[in-house]
Amino acid sequence: MIKKESLSEIGRFQKTHALRGELNAILKIDESYVADGNPLIVEMDGIPVPFYAESVRPKGATSCLIKLKGVDNIEEASEMVNKEIYAMRDDLAGYMDDDMMLQQDLIGYEVLDEKYGPIGKLEHIEDSTQNELMVIRTLSGEELYIPLVADFIIGIDEEKRIIQTSIPKDLLELNSQGLD
Repeated sequence: MIKKESLSEIGRFQKTHALRGELNAILKIDESYVADGNPLIVEMDGIPVPFYAESVRPKGATSCLIKLKGVDNIEEASEMVNKEIYAMRDDLAGYMDDDMMLQQDLIGYEVLDEKYGPIGKLEHIEDSTQNELMVIRTLSGEELYIPLVADFIIGIDEEKRIIQTSIPKDLLELNSQGLD
């Protein structure tokens, strides 16, 4: 059984392509991961299911076309549209830059805002919404939901396990009683 905590999101199937089951995919990692026969894990009815690529080919600068084994027509491929693609974390090591971090690696980091000081700890990344959210457990025990966008992150100190942020006050007040 594949455990969700052992998975990392590596992309998303966008749409079908042609009639024989090809899918247009946006990948966050090098497409050689797929070409090398590693499993692409897709959640089907709440269960992580591994699929293997029959073929993969680039399509434009940011996407590729993937034909999955056992997905042989447009109807079967349609079931994959808009689904996230996951990989086993252990399988990703050779396909990432040495300095690349996965979002899951940030879980447990302290969140320190440049204006408000310590906010809390990053509990998890909520990715079931259109925009990914950092779920932060504040020092007072509240949950803050902050969009995971580059505009709010100043830096990440891996050694000290700190995420340095610049979060607008209005956004903090939407989530909590304020940090004053």
